[in-house]
Amino acid sequence: APPGGAWGQADAPGGARAEGTEGLFVVLGAGLAAASHPLLYVKLLVQVGHEPLPPTVGRNVLGRKVLYLPGFFTYARHIVDVDGKRGLFRGLTPRLISSTLSTITRGSVKKAFPLEDMEHVSNKDDVKTSLRKVVKETSHEMMMQCVSRVVSHPLHVISMRCMVQFVGREVKYSGVFSAISRMFKEEGILGFFVGLVPHILGDVIFLWCCNLLAHFINTYAVDDNFSQASVIRSYTKFVMGIAVSMLTYPFLLVGDLMAVNNCGLRAGLPPYAPAFTSWIHCWRYLSAQGQLFRGSSLLFRRAPVPAACFPLD
Repeated sequence: APPGGAWGQADAPGGARAEGTEGLFVVLGAGLAAASHPLLYVKLLVQVGHEPLPPTVGRNVLGRKVLYLPGFFTYARHIVDVDGKRGLFRGLTPRLISSTLSTITRGSVKKAFPLEDMEHVSNKDDVKTSLRKVVKETSHEMMMQCVSRVVSHPLHVISMRCMVQFVGREVKYSGVFSAISRMFKEEGILGFFVGLVPHILGDVIFLWCCNLLAHFINTYAVDDNFSQASVIRSYTKFVMGIAVSMLTYPFLLVGDLMAVNNCGLRAGLPPYAPAFTSWIHCWRYLSAQGQLFRGSSLLFRRAPVPAACFPLD
């Protein structure tokens, strides 16, 4: 209905509620991004291979002496010592913009393809019908995720580069607009989308594996006669998400490394990494080094064997 018409007036309260809900999601997303930023910052520095602190001797569960690299709290304290508490939030502004763009884009896609048109899985469905609905729902989620990823990725790249400047103490990317101008001049439009392909592949694989595994477990492994069947089914997707995220982590790592590789910053150049020709080159390099899961854990980080420079016995 045209704006201002009777239909438009009748729908106004619902539209206002929808806009209010979307605004709430934007605020919540920004708040979560800000709160988790120090964790993501430390993770990125570990991903690029920056280890400014020496390993320490600890003991594993068997009581044997092991070399451990600094965990999140020790690493974060080092950043505070160098840059102050505000230093933990380097690169936050472009990340907040990226998060906001992602949330708004997902909302716009939902409006274009309303969820009300989707058929949700019911316990009354037969096997073929329920699988068809899961495939349809997952395709819808995939479309939203891919579009939001493409829209928000340029700011994600800028945020990554702002953060890794800690490694070489550079100031090349000091603001969002100056960073956009510099990247466009030096790398062209494609520079804003480096690392996009592995991120999207990781998102797509995660969605399909998580949803299909949860569906098959709920359908074939959870007995309807069990009193807590509905409770178990409600948590299956969450548990599958944790498991699958570990399997798809290499895509996240490769995407982040490509975002900063060979961009003129020390963290994207040797000795941290060669100048990769493609994300597949990056993947093969990390695989050969046994580093495809570097940064996946920030609490108990075992030092690689070459780092052992003193006896443990």
